[in-house]
Amino acid sequence: MQSGYGITYSPYNSDGSCKSQDQVTADFEQITGYSSVRIYGTDCDQVSNVLAASQAKDMKLFTGVYDITQLESELNTIISACSGSWSTVDTIGIGNELVNAGTASSADVVNAVNTARAILRAAGYAGPVVTVDTFDALINNPELCLASDYAAANCHAFFASDVSASEAGAYVLSQAQQVSLACNRKHTVITESGWPKEGQTNGAAIPSVENQQAAIDSLRENFSSSLVLFNAFDDDWKQPGAFDAEQHWGMLN
Repeated sequence: MQSGYGITYSPYNSDGSCKSQDQVTADFEQITGYSSVRIYGTDCDQVSNVLAASQAKDMKLFTGVYDITQLESELNTIISACSGSWSTVDTIGIGNELVNAGTASSADVVNAVNTARAILRAAGYAGPVVTVDTFDALINNPELCLASDYAAANCHAFFASDVSASEAGAYVLSQAQQVSLACNRKHTVITESGWPKEGQTNGAAIPSVENQQAAIDSLRENFSSSLVLFNAFDDDWKQPGAFDAEQHWGMLN
């Protein structure tokens, strides 16, 4: 992954419908100071729409396959959108937190990563292919990161009830180091980290606008690169989730 910070983005309206190219482009007018953008799937024409918007802002694209049971179909969508622009693709992720969620076995994910890499190499893509999972899933299943071109870990300090917002960066850095150790010292990228601005308190972890900023500042202090901040905008299309916070991680609204 290139230097600088990435940011995550979801191309959905509040009702879950797909944003248009014009809406995506308007969103990207608000996204500045990031070297890459991470998306999660291939629905809603998001690969081509976000690729166009990110290229206009000189940002690289971290794209991905959401459903590994539809691996070849999703890869074909990515290849169709990106084959003329591989130089602007930062990373291709195969699944997000599948082992942590229990929706796929580590063996199935490893097989998907290896299959995807072969397909993508044949299509001319020479960049990193990874699977993304939570930091603890990677530590407990190091075969996931050993199959990846770097260790790609999601880590949110908010879910550690003894960590305050100002301690978020040190906490996430510590977990990144533990992931690297579990993965034979492979380079580790934190592929999601942020802090909610609304929701229920989780011990020392308190959602607020001020704490979100404190957490982001702390993350930036501890990482000069290899960090994808979560999330560009609030995800009103999601269910409230843990601590009623799932919709409220947006940094730009």
